[in-house]
Amino acid sequence: MKATVVDLRYKMSDVLKALDRNENVTVLYHGKVKGVLVPAERETSKKISDHPFFGMSSQDTKKSVLDELSELRKARYNDI
Repeated sequence: MKATVVDLRYKMSDVLKALDRNENVTVLYHGKVKGVLVPAERETSKKISDHPFFGMSSQDTKKSVLDELSELRKARYNDI
């Protein structure tokens, strides 16, 4: 995308939308290139297996989900 200085002033939302689409924005002043705006690198999304809680319970146990939840909540409910 090419944008003039006036576009930067009055149509900044369009420039930001172009950056969201990973487009470089060339800034022009009196028809001459003054600079290029490059979109920032985005943080890649993490996989679920990267989460510290993934696979925290051993697969040897055959407890149901409700049993597992009640065991996790037991200390909290017994304190009341």
